[in-house]
Amino acid sequence: MTETDVRLTALAHGGGCGCKLAPSVLQQILADMPLAGPFANLLVGTETGDDAAVYRLNDTQALVATTDFFMPVVDDPELFGRIAATNALSDIYAMGATPILALAILGMPLGRISIAAIRRIVAGGMATCAEAGIPVAGGHSIDSPEPIYGLVALGLVHPERLMRNSSAQAGDRLILTKGLGIGIYSAALKQGRLDPAGYQAMIASTTQRNDVGIALAGMPGMHAMTDVTGFGLLGHALELCRGSGLAATLRMTDVRLLHGAAGLARDGVRTGAGSRNWASYGEDVRLEPDIGEWQKDLLCDPQTSGGLLLAVAASAVDGVLALLRARNYRFASVIGEVAVGSPSVIVG
Repeated sequence: MTETDVRLTALAHGGGCGCKLAPSVLQQILADMPLAGPFANLLVGTETGDDAAVYRLNDTQALVATTDFFMPVVDDPELFGRIAATNALSDIYAMGATPILALAILGMPLGRISIAAIRRIVAGGMATCAEAGIPVAGGHSIDSPEPIYGLVALGLVHPERLMRNSSAQAGDRLILTKGLGIGIYSAALKQGRLDPAGYQAMIASTTQRNDVGIALAGMPGMHAMTDVTGFGLLGHALELCRGSGLAATLRMTDVRLLHGAAGLARDGVRTGAGSRNWASYGEDVRLEPDIGEWQKDLLCDPQTSGGLLLAVAASAVDGVLALLRARNYRFASVIGEVAVGSPSVIVG
């Protein structure tokens, strides 16, 4: 068997963060799980659906731990590895932490995919980690029906610089650092409808590390941060609202979209995960009458290695945007704000 015998995406029923369980299903699974109460040093657990667990080691260090893995979103093995690693590290950055170590999670359908292709997947993940300044120090592998790759990622942060998705304040502006459309891109790729420019935009976005989160965590006026992944912009905005006890208003005209994503969405390209997302949380979202069905699809679209969603004091917005643009987050924009109100999102 050679690595060109089969398309990676043809071996999996889903791809990227579109593989995640729907938010409603995850809530049912976690409903009766014990809270962090007995563990005084567990600063962040499952209570607010944050991006990673955080455990205080001492007065100046907290350990940030996460795991993230999924099935192929592209057919190129090395790019699959790079995207999966970038996505996993994003959870560390979203907490304001600096990664220190990763372990690989590998599940491959042996006999259906070549050893050479598997080596390239692993090499892609290791290359991304090397660029982030950390080793892949081990991991675990199994023979599985579908190809799976990802990381356990560990990082460190000063407890006072820890960023959460539950600490937004009324009056904060919401900033999104990347454009939307990755899930729709992946669906179009499987259908043979993604043009070369769209493919290049997909790769550029999904391999751009969210390491700016480290610098953002130290800026005055930065109140909350999370990354936008499988639950789509609406889902992760709702998590921020629920954790902070606030309501959000988003302006669709200010939400940046990746090249061609609007056209694909208008033509009916969508993911099953996006529909499951809306079914899970749509009752807490109000779409103004001028928001079309295709726009709703983009707002629910699962983002693989998506951007950071920031809650920032109004006085800090210019400084935050200047930093993001200096770091080449060219899609970064203010997309709305949060205010006192029942946790919900209005899109106008």
